[in-house]
Amino acid sequence: MASLMNCSVVIPVYHSEQTLDPLIERLAKVLPNIAETYEVVLVNDGSPDNSWAVVERLAEKYAWVRGINLMRNYGQHNAVLCGIRAARYEITVTLDDDLQHPPEEIPLLIAKLNEGFDVAYGVPKKLPHSWWRNAFSVITKYAISYVMNFKTVREISSFRALRTSLRDAFVTYTGPDVLVDVLFSWGTTRFGSVEVDEVSRTVGHSNYTFGKLARVALLVLTSYTTLPLRLASVIGFVFTLFGFGVLVYVLVTYFWAGSIPGFSFQASLIAIFSGVQLFALGIIGEYLARLFDRTTGRPTYAIAKTTRNRSAEEQK
Repeated sequence: MASLMNCSVVIPVYHSEQTLDPLIERLAKVLPNIAETYEVVLVNDGSPDNSWAVVERLAEKYAWVRGINLMRNYGQHNAVLCGIRAARYEITVTLDDDLQHPPEEIPLLIAKLNEGFDVAYGVPKKLPHSWWRNAFSVITKYAISYVMNFKTVREISSFRALRTSLRDAFVTYTGPDVLVDVLFSWGTTRFGSVEVDEVSRTVGHSNYTFGKLARVALLVLTSYTTLPLRLASVIGFVFTLFGFGVLVYVLVTYFWAGSIPGFSFQASLIAIFSGVQLFALGIIGEYLARLFDRTTGRPTYAIAKTTRNRSAEEQK
C-alpha cells in the first residue's frame, strides 16, 4: 500500500489517564509507516480524572499530538465531531481511547478507503462485550443504518477512516445531539468495511450503560428520521379500525341479543386505547424535546483550552 501524504487521528478522551500513554506509543510506531505527515487530536470530553493533564504532557512530548479540552462532558459523538472539524489533513481516522481498537489495524482502514470509499469502518471479528450489550448494540445499529440507508447493519463502528472533506456536508450543523455516522451520510453513500481484531478492555469499564444505549437509539429515531411519527399514525389508524369493529360488535350484540358486553370488556378497551394515545403522545413529545434543544441555542460543544499547535517542521 502506498504511503499517505496526510493523516489525522481523532480520539475522544474520557476517563482514560491510564490508557493514553500506551495508545500514543503504539500510534508512534504505526503512523510513520502509513503517512508522511500526521497528527493525533486528543479531545478531552470533560474527563473527571487527570486525563487532560496527561494530554498536555503528551502534547509536549510529541510534536504531532494536539489536545483540545472541552468545557464539560458533551458526549462521545460531540467530541469526535469537534476533532474532525479540527483535523488538518486529508484523511481522518477515529478510534476509542480504551485500547480496544488496535492502532496496528489502521492500515486496513486506509487500504479500504483507497478502494474508492469515503468512509471505511473497522468491524470487530468478534464482539467483545456482554451478550446484552452486543444485542442492544445491534438494535442501535439497525436504527442508524436505516437512517443512513446503509444496508449492512453490523458494519458500523467508532473505529473508522474517512475523507476529511466530508465535513463540508455538515459544516453548518449545530445542536446538542450528534451522531457523526448519520452526518457522514449527508455527504456520501460510499461506505465500506473491513474486519479487524478488537480486544476486551483491560483498564476501567465501558461508559455505555443500558440507559445510554437506549438514549442513543431513541436519539437516532427522533432526531434524524420521521419514522416514529409515521409509525404512530399507522398504529392510530389500525386502532381506529379496531374501535370501529368493536362498535359494530356492540351494536349487533345489543340488537340481536338485547344486551351489551360487561364492564371488564369495556375497561379493557379503554386501557388499550389509552395506552395507544399515550404512546403516540410520547413520540410527539420526544420530537418536541429535540426541537426545544435545537431552538434553545445549546452548543454542540464548547472548547475551554487547546494545546500549542506545532508547525509541520517541528513535527518532523
